[in-house]
Amino acid sequence: MKTRLALLLCLFLTATATAQTSPEWLRYPAISPDGKTIAFTYKGDIYRVPAAGGAAVPLTLSDAQDFMPVWSHDGKQIAFASDRFGNFDIFIMPAEGGEARRLTFHSSQEYPYAFTPDDKYILFGAARMDTAANRMFPTASLPELYRVPVAGGRVEQVLTTPAEDVKVSRTGQFLLYHDKKGGENAWRKHHTSSITRDVWIYDTKTGTHRKITTFAGEDRNPVFTDNDQAFYYLSEESGSFNVQKMSLQGGKPQVITAFKKVPVRFLSISDAGTLCFGYDGQLYTMKPSGQPQKVAVTIAIDARANNERVVPVTGGARELAVSPTGKEVAFVFRGEVFVTAVEGSATKRITNTPEQERGVSFSPDGKALIYVSERNGQAGRGAARRVGPGHNRADPTMVGWRQAHSRAGRLASSHGAGSTNRRCSRDDRPRTRSARLRDRGRPTS
Repeated sequence: MKTRLALLLCLFLTATATAQTSPEWLRYPAISPDGKTIAFTYKGDIYRVPAAGGAAVPLTLSDAQDFMPVWSHDGKQIAFASDRFGNFDIFIMPAEGGEARRLTFHSSQEYPYAFTPDDKYILFGAARMDTAANRMFPTASLPELYRVPVAGGRVEQVLTTPAEDVKVSRTGQFLLYHDKKGGENAWRKHHTSSITRDVWIYDTKTGTHRKITTFAGEDRNPVFTDNDQAFYYLSEESGSFNVQKMSLQGGKPQVITAFKKVPVRFLSISDAGTLCFGYDGQLYTMKPSGQPQKVAVTIAIDARANNERVVPVTGGARELAVSPTGKEVAFVFRGEVFVTAVEGSATKRITNTPEQERGVSFSPDGKALIYVSERNGQAGRGAARRVGPGHNRADPTMVGWRQAHSRAGRLASSHGAGSTNRRCSRDDRPRTRSARLRDRGRPTS
């Protein structure tokens, strides 16, 4: 009896521990102004967790993608981007949780950067409309800077110059940002080119921009510090993205972190100077003159949807192939092969594999199918042949070209991945060039 109770207790503890397993791939962390709470993105939702670590609580539960949380200066509201209406718009919600309000309604992608010092506006980036005076060629890869009232209302353009990850000084006079010179992938690492990002500062009173960093690689994601006289930022100058510090006047940077394995991402800072960032899918904090500390996060929440769902096969079919009789159509849907009667009386699923199938075609007699499929990371020919009236069976064995023709009833298909356009004789042997020329009535030499 004691053994059974001990076993049940162990199973219960194991199940509980599984539910509380530390999650991975926590992204876009943003530390609150008071340094006590971190908002972050996990599996398309916004969560909050104590900066000291603990159980994370979801703030959003939408089926859409919610990410990039940004705190208001009073710590009472969080702005974020969500594609609940197709493209990413700016939303705002109470920091303790509650209903999210949509603030922008444009068809372009919009991403929040910061609140203004009075918390009345949110600065965000979007490729909406360049001004006529802008010398840069208008393109979707070069956004402009806008602001929208927190209470809702008309959007105003702040800068037509591409400025991302913008932070506002306490007086509101200066905007600290990294530029965007072209359409390079934001996640590309270890590259130096003419379009790598640099940190700039913009004076709203004089209307002038000044470049601060000069490293030939990537410098990005700046945040003010030292009473707005210096800034932290992420740079690849040390080999991989790490936190560095520099005066607003420029000069030699101070290396703050020395991570080696993967890049540091998503830098934010509290009013007291505590840094927060992401590294290797986990959250970290770092106090002034301290060392990086990993934040222990647990998430115990049920899945929003079933792992399996029934998908109606009513659209999105690809690679149609009509049978020789014209009575059946084979097609690929979500990587699987199906056959349906032209009259719509019946549809049969032919394959059911985790790998992708494509390049489907009928045999000349219409009694078999061949298709391209992946097994063990390699593409090859699969075959399915009719085994009875109205029945089909998939051959799970991956076969080569000759075997595919032989097993599928000596098929003669010359398309699909890996095709070599081989001609086969009736005995399923590759035909020679001389034989093909003789059939065409041409000389063989």
